[in-house]
Amino acid sequence: METRFLKTFLNVVELTSVAAAARLESLTPSAVVQRIRALEADVGAVLLRRSGHSTRPTEAGVAILEMARTLIEGTESLKAIATRNEEVGTIRVGVIHSMITGLLPEILTAMKETRPGILVDVQPGQSVDLYQKVLDGTLDAAILVEPPFAISKEHVWRELRRDRLIVLTSSTEQETDVQTILRQAPFIRYDRKHWGGRTAESYLRKEKLSPLDRYELDSLEAIVVLVGRGLGVSLIPDWLPPWPEGLRLRKIAVDGAPTRNVGVIYRQLSSKDRLVEAFSQEACKAAKAKELTLRL
Repeated sequence: METRFLKTFLNVVELTSVAAAARLESLTPSAVVQRIRALEADVGAVLLRRSGHSTRPTEAGVAILEMARTLIEGTESLKAIATRNEEVGTIRVGVIHSMITGLLPEILTAMKETRPGILVDVQPGQSVDLYQKVLDGTLDAAILVEPPFAISKEHVWRELRRDRLIVLTSSTEQETDVQTILRQAPFIRYDRKHWGGRTAESYLRKEKLSPLDRYELDSLEAIVVLVGRGLGVSLIPDWLPPWPEGLRLRKIAVDGAPTRNVGVIYRQLSSKDRLVEAFSQEACKAAKAKELTLRL
Protein backbone atom coordinates (compact mmCIF):
# COMPACT_ATOMS: atom_id res chain seq x y z
CA MET A 1 0.00 0.00 0.00
CA GLU A 2 1.39 3.38 -1.05
CA THR A 3 1.49 5.90 1.79
CA ARG A 4 1.26 8.71 -0.75
CA PHE A 5 -2.12 7.29 -1.81
CA LEU A 6 -3.23 7.47 1.81
CA LYS A 7 -2.05 11.08 1.92
CA THR A 8 -4.10 11.86 -1.19
CA PHE A 9 -7.14 10.19 0.41
CA LEU A 10 -6.73 12.35 3.54
CA ASN A 11 -6.42 15.49 1.44
CA VAL A 12 -9.63 14.72 -0.43
CA VAL A 13 -11.45 14.10 2.87
CA GLU A 14 -10.14 17.30 4.47
CA LEU A 15 -10.84 19.46 1.41
CA THR A 16 -14.06 17.58 0.44
CA SER A 17 -12.97 17.91 -3.19
CA VAL A 18 -10.95 15.85 -5.65
CA ALA A 19 -10.11 18.99 -7.63
CA ALA A 20 -8.86 20.83 -4.53
CA ALA A 21 -6.73 17.86 -3.50
CA ALA A 22 -5.33 17.71 -7.03
CA ARG A 23 -4.33 21.39 -6.88
CA LEU A 24 -2.74 20.89 -3.47
CA GLU A 25 -0.62 17.98 -4.67
CA SER A 26 0.07 19.42 -8.16
CA LEU A 27 -1.72 16.49 -9.78
CA THR A 28 -4.53 16.21 -12.27
CA PRO A 29 -7.99 15.27 -10.91
CA SER A 30 -7.82 12.02 -12.90
CA ALA A 31 -4.51 11.15 -11.19
CA VAL A 32 -6.14 11.71 -7.79
CA VAL A 33 -9.06 9.46 -8.79
CA GLN A 34 -6.61 6.77 -9.90
CA ARG A 35 -4.82 6.92 -6.57
CA ILE A 36 -8.08 6.59 -4.66
CA ARG A 37 -9.16 3.63 -6.79
CA ALA A 38 -5.81 1.93 -6.23
CA LEU A 39 -6.15 2.49 -2.48
CA GLU A 40 -9.71 1.14 -2.51
CA ALA A 41 -8.46 -1.96 -4.33
CA ASP A 42 -5.80 -2.45 -1.65
CA VAL A 43 -8.22 -2.16 1.29
CA GLY A 44 -11.09 -3.91 -0.48
CA ALA A 45 -13.71 -1.24 0.12
CA VAL A 46 -15.11 1.96 -1.37
CA LEU A 47 -13.69 4.87 0.63
CA LEU A 48 -15.18 7.98 -0.97
CA ARG A 49 -18.57 8.93 -2.37
CA ARG A 50 -19.79 11.98 -4.22
CA SER A 51 -22.46 13.94 -2.31
CA GLY A 52 -23.78 16.98 -4.15
CA HIS A 53 -20.81 19.22 -4.91
CA SER A 54 -18.63 17.55 -2.26
CA THR A 55 -16.75 14.30 -1.88
CA ARG A 56 -17.30 12.59 1.47
CA PRO A 57 -15.86 9.45 3.09
CA THR A 58 -18.01 6.34 3.17
CA GLU A 59 -18.47 4.37 6.38
CA ALA A 60 -15.34 2.42 5.48
CA GLY A 61 -13.50 5.67 4.73
CA VAL A 62 -14.40 7.11 8.12
CA ALA A 63 -13.27 3.87 9.79
CA ILE A 64 -9.73 4.12 8.40
CA LEU A 65 -9.25 7.89 8.85
CA GLU A 66 -7.44 7.83 12.19
CA MET A 67 -5.27 4.87 11.24
CA ALA A 68 -4.39 6.58 7.94
CA ARG A 69 -3.37 9.77 9.77
CA THR A 70 -1.28 7.71 12.19
CA LEU A 71 0.48 5.90 9.34
CA ILE A 72 1.24 9.14 7.50
CA GLU A 73 2.55 10.81 10.66
CA GLY A 74 4.64 7.72 11.42
CA THR A 75 6.11 7.72 7.93
CA GLU A 76 6.98 11.41 8.17
CA SER A 77 8.51 10.83 11.61
CA LEU A 78 10.70 8.08 10.17
CA LYS A 79 11.84 10.45 7.43
CA ALA A 80 12.58 13.12 10.02
CA ILE A 81 14.65 10.67 12.09
CA ALA A 82 16.51 9.37 9.04
CA THR A 83 17.29 12.91 7.91
CA ARG A 84 17.71 14.47 11.35
CA ASN A 85 20.62 16.56 10.15
CA GLU A 86 18.52 17.90 7.32
CA GLU A 87 15.37 20.01 7.16
CA VAL A 88 13.17 17.81 5.00
CA GLY A 89 9.43 17.24 5.21
CA THR A 90 5.97 18.75 4.94
CA ILE A 91 4.29 20.93 7.55
CA ARG A 92 0.64 21.93 7.66
CA VAL A 93 0.27 25.64 8.45
CA GLY A 94 -2.99 27.52 8.92
CA VAL A 95 -3.04 31.21 7.97
CA ILE A 96 -5.66 33.91 8.52
CA HIS A 97 -6.82 35.63 5.35
CA SER A 98 -5.26 39.05 5.99
CA MET A 99 -1.82 37.43 6.33
CA ILE A 100 -2.10 35.25 3.23
CA THR A 101 -1.49 38.31 1.07
CA GLY A 102 0.17 40.50 3.70
CA LEU A 103 3.09 38.32 4.82
CA LEU A 104 2.82 34.72 3.60
CA PRO A 105 4.37 35.37 0.16
CA GLU A 106 7.53 36.70 1.82
CA ILE A 107 7.67 33.73 4.19
CA LEU A 108 7.22 31.16 1.43
CA THR A 109 9.81 32.88 -0.74
CA ALA A 110 12.32 32.78 2.11
CA MET A 111 11.51 29.12 2.81
CA LYS A 112 12.04 28.22 -0.83
CA GLU A 113 15.40 30.01 -0.92
CA THR A 114 16.83 29.01 2.45
CA ARG A 115 14.94 25.83 3.44
CA PRO A 116 14.04 24.14 0.13
CA GLY A 117 13.53 20.76 1.78
CA ILE A 118 10.53 21.99 3.79
CA LEU A 119 7.20 21.96 1.99
CA VAL A 120 4.45 24.14 3.46
CA ASP A 121 0.86 22.96 3.10
CA VAL A 122 -1.10 26.22 3.54
CA GLN A 123 -4.63 26.05 4.92
CA PRO A 124 -6.56 29.35 5.18
CA GLY A 125 -9.08 29.95 7.93
CA GLN A 126 -10.25 32.01 10.88
CA SER A 127 -8.19 32.35 14.04
CA VAL A 128 -10.72 30.52 16.23
CA ASP A 129 -10.77 27.48 13.95
CA LEU A 130 -7.03 27.46 13.25
CA TYR A 131 -6.21 27.62 16.96
CA GLN A 132 -8.36 24.55 17.63
CA LYS A 133 -6.72 22.68 14.76
CA VAL A 134 -3.28 23.35 16.23
CA LEU A 135 -4.50 22.05 19.59
CA ASP A 136 -5.90 18.82 18.14
CA GLY A 137 -2.89 18.25 15.86
CA THR A 138 -4.68 18.77 12.55
CA LEU A 139 -2.24 21.62 11.91
CA ASP A 140 1.44 21.76 12.81
CA ALA A 141 1.38 25.55 13.19
CA ALA A 142 -0.79 28.57 12.44
CA ILE A 143 -0.44 32.29 11.85
CA LEU A 144 -3.38 33.84 13.65
CA VAL A 145 -4.65 36.57 15.95
CA GLU A 146 -3.54 36.13 19.55
CA PRO A 147 -6.35 34.49 21.55
CA PRO A 148 -8.14 36.57 24.23
CA PHE A 149 -7.08 33.98 26.83
CA ALA A 150 -3.91 32.29 28.07
CA ILE A 151 -2.27 29.95 25.56
CA SER A 152 -1.62 26.35 26.59
CA LYS A 153 1.83 25.79 28.13
CA GLU A 154 2.35 22.98 25.64
CA HIS A 155 2.43 25.52 22.83
CA VAL A 156 4.79 28.27 21.71
CA TRP A 157 3.56 31.75 20.74
CA ARG A 158 5.80 34.03 18.69
CA GLU A 159 4.46 37.48 17.97
CA LEU A 160 4.94 38.72 14.41
CA ARG A 161 3.29 42.14 14.51
CA ARG A 162 0.79 44.38 16.26
CA ASP A 163 -1.97 45.92 14.17
CA ARG A 164 -3.15 49.22 15.61
CA LEU A 165 -6.87 49.95 15.54
CA ILE A 166 -7.96 52.68 13.16
CA VAL A 167 -11.19 54.39 12.27
CA LEU A 168 -11.65 53.96 8.54
CA THR A 169 -13.75 56.46 6.58
CA SER A 170 -14.16 57.48 2.97
CA SER A 171 -12.03 60.42 1.86
CA THR A 172 -15.16 62.60 1.73
CA GLU A 173 -15.75 62.40 5.50
CA GLN A 174 -15.15 65.87 6.99
CA GLU A 175 -15.21 64.97 10.69
CA THR A 176 -11.84 64.18 12.27
CA ASP A 177 -12.75 63.34 15.87
CA VAL A 178 -12.76 59.58 16.36
CA GLN A 179 -15.51 59.39 18.94
CA THR A 180 -17.79 61.79 17.07
CA ILE A 181 -17.45 59.68 13.93
CA LEU A 182 -18.17 56.46 15.80
CA ARG A 183 -21.24 57.96 17.46
CA GLN A 184 -22.80 59.63 14.44
CA ALA A 185 -21.87 57.78 11.23
CA PRO A 186 -23.41 54.49 10.01
CA PHE A 187 -21.14 51.78 11.40
CA ILE A 188 -19.82 48.73 9.57
CA ARG A 189 -18.77 46.39 12.34
CA TYR A 190 -15.97 43.83 12.19
CA ASP A 191 -17.58 40.51 13.12
CA ARG A 192 -17.43 39.98 16.89
CA LYS A 193 -17.00 36.24 16.42
CA HIS A 194 -13.48 37.03 15.19
CA TRP A 195 -10.83 37.72 17.81
CA GLY A 196 -9.88 40.86 15.86
CA GLY A 197 -13.52 41.95 15.97
CA ARG A 198 -13.55 41.43 19.73
CA THR A 199 -10.55 43.76 20.01
CA ALA A 200 -12.56 46.53 18.36
CA GLU A 201 -15.57 45.71 20.54
CA SER A 202 -13.47 45.98 23.71
CA TYR A 203 -12.49 49.55 22.76
CA LEU A 204 -16.10 50.54 22.08
CA ARG A 205 -17.20 49.17 25.45
CA LYS A 206 -14.34 50.84 27.29
CA GLU A 207 -15.25 54.19 25.76
CA LYS A 208 -18.99 53.53 26.25
CA LEU A 209 -19.64 54.04 22.53
CA SER A 210 -22.76 52.65 20.87
CA PRO A 211 -22.33 53.07 17.10
CA LEU A 212 -25.21 53.14 14.64
CA ASP A 213 -24.78 49.59 13.35
CA ARG A 214 -25.53 49.10 9.67
CA TYR A 215 -23.64 45.92 8.80
CA GLU A 216 -21.52 43.30 10.58
CA LEU A 217 -19.08 41.50 8.28
CA ASP A 218 -16.37 38.88 8.76
CA SER A 219 -14.20 40.07 5.86
CA LEU A 220 -11.85 43.01 6.33
CA GLU A 221 -11.56 43.43 2.55
CA ALA A 222 -15.36 43.64 2.22
CA ILE A 223 -15.53 46.23 5.00
CA VAL A 224 -12.90 48.35 3.24
CA VAL A 225 -14.83 48.24 -0.04
CA LEU A 226 -18.11 49.28 1.63
CA VAL A 227 -16.40 52.14 3.47
CA GLY A 228 -14.77 53.25 0.23
CA ARG A 229 -18.21 53.35 -1.40
CA GLY A 230 -19.42 55.72 1.32
CA LEU A 231 -21.73 53.21 3.02
CA GLY A 232 -20.38 53.80 6.50
CA VAL A 233 -17.31 53.91 8.72
CA SER A 234 -15.52 51.15 10.59
CA LEU A 235 -13.14 50.36 13.43
CA ILE A 236 -10.66 47.76 12.20
CA PRO A 237 -7.03 46.67 12.56
CA ASP A 238 -4.60 48.38 10.18
CA TRP A 239 -3.39 45.12 8.65
CA LEU A 240 -0.51 44.61 6.26
CA PRO A 241 -1.02 45.63 2.64
CA PRO A 242 -2.06 44.99 -0.05
CA TRP A 243 -5.54 46.46 0.50
CA PRO A 244 -8.32 46.62 -2.09
CA GLU A 245 -7.31 49.11 -4.77
CA GLY A 246 -9.14 51.99 -6.42
CA LEU A 247 -10.76 53.29 -3.21
CA ARG A 248 -10.35 56.71 -1.62
CA LEU A 249 -10.02 56.12 2.09
CA ARG A 250 -8.90 57.90 5.21
CA LYS A 251 -7.27 56.17 8.18
CA ILE A 252 -7.54 57.84 11.59
CA ALA A 253 -5.40 56.56 14.45
CA VAL A 254 -7.24 55.66 17.66
CA ASP A 255 -5.33 56.75 20.75
CA GLY A 256 -5.36 54.34 23.67
CA ALA A 257 -6.95 51.52 21.69
CA PRO A 258 -5.80 47.90 22.08
CA THR A 259 -3.88 46.26 19.24
CA ARG A 260 -4.65 43.12 17.28
CA ASN A 261 -1.58 40.96 17.86
CA VAL A 262 -0.72 38.42 15.17
CA GLY A 263 1.76 35.60 15.61
CA VAL A 264 2.75 31.99 15.04
CA ILE A 265 1.57 29.23 17.36
CA TYR A 266 2.80 25.64 17.42
CA ARG A 267 3.27 22.72 19.78
CA GLN A 268 6.58 22.69 21.69
CA LEU A 269 7.41 19.02 21.20
CA SER A 270 6.39 17.14 18.08
CA SER A 271 7.89 14.95 15.39
CA LYS A 272 8.13 18.05 13.20
CA ASP A 273 9.37 20.56 15.75
CA ARG A 274 12.59 21.23 13.83
CA LEU A 275 10.66 21.99 10.65
CA VAL A 276 8.06 24.13 12.43
CA GLU A 277 10.75 26.03 14.30
CA ALA A 278 12.44 26.78 10.96
CA PHE A 279 9.15 28.11 9.59
CA SER A 280 8.65 30.22 12.70
CA GLN A 281 12.13 31.73 12.34
CA GLU A 282 11.52 32.67 8.72
CA ALA A 283 8.12 34.15 9.62
CA CYS A 284 9.71 36.37 12.27
CA LYS A 285 12.42 37.51 9.86
CA ALA A 286 9.86 38.26 7.15
CA ALA A 287 7.69 40.24 9.57
CA LYS A 288 10.63 42.40 10.69
CA ALA A 289 11.74 43.00 7.11
CA LYS A 290 8.23 43.97 6.06
CA GLU A 291 7.91 46.40 8.96
CA LEU A 292 11.18 48.08 7.99
CA THR A 293 10.03 48.34 4.37
CA LEU A 294 6.75 49.99 5.40
CA ARG A 295 8.62 52.58 7.45
CA LEU A 296 10.75 53.69 4.50
